Amino acid sequence: MPSLTDFTATALTGEERHLSDFAGQVSLVVNTASKCGLAPQFEGLETLHQQFQEEGFTVLGFPSNQFKQELSDAEGISDYCQKNYGVTFPMFATVDVNGKGAHPIFQWLRSEAGGALGSSIKWNFTKFLVGRDGHVIKRYGPQTEPAEIAKDIAAALAD
Repeated sequence: MPSLTDFTATALTGEERHLSDFAGQVSLVVNTASKCGLAPQFEGLETLHQQFQEEGFTVLGFPSNQFKQELSDAEGISDYCQKNYGVTFPMFATVDVNGKGAHPIFQWLRSEAGGALGSSIKWNFTKFLVGRDGHVIKRYGPQTEPAEIAKDIAAALAD
């Protein structure tokens, strides 16, 4: 059974990144969009990243334009996230999160999480908490504020 660390993804800077770089960490994988009304969640995601990174936690941001709310190029996305929200967590190149062209990470995340929220991603800022073992612990809807996930992150880090 695959885990998060079995995948690779292209970073916003263009290089391939092996997610095995995050082996043994707790991760929050988020599909993001710069022009979305939920974009202020970047601030909360950065706060979580800063709060827990010393304990082995990271946020992994994956821009998606499937909901037509993302900037058109990697440099614009990077500038927007850093200038407006001070994002320091890893950001990846724009991906599809649904359908046949969905990035393999999101095909896997949707499959692993299943559950009450269904398999398709309904909107930007859907979040997946992944444990140290590389498997999904919980899926959160777009309206879930990052601060609401802090207890679950702390619990996963304690395991």
